[in-house]
Amino acid sequence: MTYPAETETFRARIRSFLDENLPKDWKGIGALVGTDRYQFQVAWRKTLRANGLLAPNWPAQYGGAGLSHLEHVMLYEEFAKQGVPTSGPNDGFSIGMVGNTILAWGSEEQKQHYIPRILDGTDVWCQGYSEPNAGSDLANLGCRAELDGDEWVINGQKIWTSQGHTANMIFTLARTDIDVAKHAGISFLLVSMEQPGVEIRPITNIARDDHFNEVFFTDARCPRENVLGGTNNGWAVGNTLLGYERGVGATTTSLVYRAELDNFIETARRLGKVDDPLVRQTIAKLHTKVEIMRYRGMQALTRYLTGQQPGPEASIGKLFWSHYHQEVTEAAVNLLGAEAMVDFGQGTRGGIGGPPIGTPNTAANWIDSFLIARPGTIYAGTSEVQRNIVGERVLGLPKEPRSDTGTWKESQAAYR
Repeated sequence: MTYPAETETFRARIRSFLDENLPKDWKGIGALVGTDRYQFQVAWRKTLRANGLLAPNWPAQYGGAGLSHLEHVMLYEEFAKQGVPTSGPNDGFSIGMVGNTILAWGSEEQKQHYIPRILDGTDVWCQGYSEPNAGSDLANLGCRAELDGDEWVINGQKIWTSQGHTANMIFTLARTDIDVAKHAGISFLLVSMEQPGVEIRPITNIARDDHFNEVFFTDARCPRENVLGGTNNGWAVGNTLLGYERGVGATTTSLVYRAELDNFIETARRLGKVDDPLVRQTIAKLHTKVEIMRYRGMQALTRYLTGQQPGPEASIGKLFWSHYHQEVTEAAVNLLGAEAMVDFGQGTRGGIGGPPIGTPNTAANWIDSFLIARPGTIYAGTSEVQRNIVGERVLGLPKEPRSDTGTWKESQAAYR
């Protein structure tokens, strides 16, 4: 893929910025461990903020750089090539999700209040969507919010709340009307976590990390005006939020998986298996799939540059990379053989998705990636749900029969 010649001046400026501000021995964020990684991200966030690059696509009047769609994509590409974070801890939720959604749906008063607090780090956000009985079927959520004078009183539970233990604010989908269709009785609330009635319980995952949590609301409160986009309009607002950052990151996903595949090939070479016909066949298959991701990224980028939000076809990409990551990490563990029985070497615990660029090519990291890839076909929408979306909304196949088309109150009565 080629970009207009005039954009190379901007790309050169971003490269110069990175050369001037990154450590001389920089290998990528994946090379940093534990507190070193966190401290770098905090310091790097300040650098981005000082140079107007923390929220580069936001209008200048709200503290952004006002970059065009294409410039925004190019910035992300240059950062991804060097394994550089585009923001600080929790900013994927604070800036990428709720910040963009406030700019799209918020009143001017909400924008003036929340946007500066997001940029200066006063408000650190997490996401309150999933519940024990409402994961992929999000319309079934049962967390209730009821008006008491000028405040919403919130009761219920959220689960899989990533970085909830490091946040002080949570954007929450709550049921505000039980007598209308499920999708129609939901509101998008902006809630403080620093109050009585909000309890956070860490959940340790299979990779021995606890970056996600359960959140319990017991008569927690938020002001009436903290509804974003209007009462009972949370389904539309929530879906807007889910669309953000997919377009701008479309061409960077394959860069991360390409770096991981390079590590796989190097591991095969180290173990003397790079000439094994079966290993070579595996490498060819994995290479083909990374290239498919690259071309699908270009397709999504084309839509993004024309101002279109990701449609139902985005489910194809999610299906593809989540199953690919399970495939490549399983192949790596098989390749390592007995080495995979013990986590030798430095482990960096990369988190959701592919490992950050710069991650050492060790057995420890392959094992962590293997474990972290397991839930990839569940989080952000299960593969079963994604296939339904592709079948019904992309291919035009008949819709799956549904039995829960009534109100939420009716569905609860049916359970009893």
